[in-house]
Amino acid sequence: MTDDPGKILAHFATTLRFEDIPDPVRRRAEDLLLDWLGSALAGKGVRPVEAIERFAVRMGPAGGDCEVLITRRRTSPLFAAMVNAASSHVAEQDDVHNGSVFHPATVVFPPALAVAQSIGSSGQELLTAAVVGYEVGVRVGEFLGQAHYKVFHTTGTAGTLAAAATVGHLLRLSPHQMVDAFGSAGTQAAGLWEFLRDAADSKALHTAKASADGLLSAYLAQDGFTGAKRILTGEQGMAAGMSRNADPARLTDRLGERWAVGETSFKYHASCRHTHPAADALLQLVETHALPPERIGRVTAHVHQAAIDVLGPVVDPQTVHQAKFSMGTVLGLIATRHQAGMSDFEEHFRDGQTTDIAKKVSMAFDRDVEAAYPARWIGKVTVETTDGRTLTAQVDEPKGDPGNTLSRPELEDKALALAAYSHAASAEEMRGAFQRVWTLTDAEHAPRFFG
Repeated sequence: MTDDPGKILAHFATTLRFEDIPDPVRRRAEDLLLDWLGSALAGKGVRPVEAIERFAVRMGPAGGDCEVLITRRRTSPLFAAMVNAASSHVAEQDDVHNGSVFHPATVVFPPALAVAQSIGSSGQELLTAAVVGYEVGVRVGEFLGQAHYKVFHTTGTAGTLAAAATVGHLLRLSPHQMVDAFGSAGTQAAGLWEFLRDAADSKALHTAKASADGLLSAYLAQDGFTGAKRILTGEQGMAAGMSRNADPARLTDRLGERWAVGETSFKYHASCRHTHPAADALLQLVETHALPPERIGRVTAHVHQAAIDVLGPVVDPQTVHQAKFSMGTVLGLIATRHQAGMSDFEEHFRDGQTTDIAKKVSMAFDRDVEAAYPARWIGKVTVETTDGRTLTAQVDEPKGDPGNTLSRPELEDKALALAAYSHAASAEEMRGAFQRVWTLTDAEHAPRFFG
């Protein structure tokens, strides 16, 4: 048996069987699929997503076996995966794995569904491939570490390997072929945070390309195309070029025993995950003390360094999407509306009350919060009131985390709301889609959700 962690990970990705996956992990994977579906539909009508879809219409085939969820047209696996991945990452409602700071669903389920629809995979095969993608992507993200995340969008980088693993499993690659797929995926992996400073559209492109390039890598490997054998740990591999604190042991951490799928969190607020802990803490505080917005004099969010790195550049959000990366805007909505959902951002991120609170918000580095991160994302806020009080609140597990998770009815309600927001599907259609997800393990073929 090899001691190369990349090869061990590739062997796991090719040999995992449905029977090897514990039942709670299978159920969690179904939950994550349904949650992803709602996020994918929420991208309908969003300008960057529609641009990528127009590109796919121009460059891809006019028909095929794979559905583009926001338009319900059919195309090839490559272009369906590309558009569905873009659409599922713009609402900021897709899932997140805390320890890797990685959004698995948006780069795993688009290629999984597209390829499964194309080759006629069963529901069990689709679900197993998705678990493979989560386990590989999370471990690559953890391996690359926090130094990587400071500059690179991990969902775009680790996500390319997650997509390759997912598709490679469905294509039944050998372990050697999976190593080649990893090599081709890693050499294409990309995604830089600089886009936040300009309110640029790049975030949707990161997931579109990660899904498409991972799919491309797996299909090429199936056809004998070779890739770097040590793309992760080699002298000129991903860690060498993209990280300062990579930990190869993370790549194989308790494979087959520790299930990253079960560690993945759902997003409750429609904003960057780094805002959620403080949002939950502020919501707790304003509700406990019945604190009206006009009584708030100053808000300090006590945060980990990565929150400052990602959110700090956004000082005057110009778009709805940029506002979702503004701690001030998110806490302004929480203080004034007690929620930060899709319509709250769309209709109120520039409201006078929201911006007034936003100007009173600052972030402060907190050693205790930093020490817990990224395994735990603690929310701490201090509010100084206009009548001279100092109020504090702390949330140790934000809403949506595994220990404070969303139930299946809550997940259904969330998906219904996202589909209604974008007018992408009716309530009746969504209930039919829910049934297809909940019965996926009995399906002879991967479902088509809308015809």
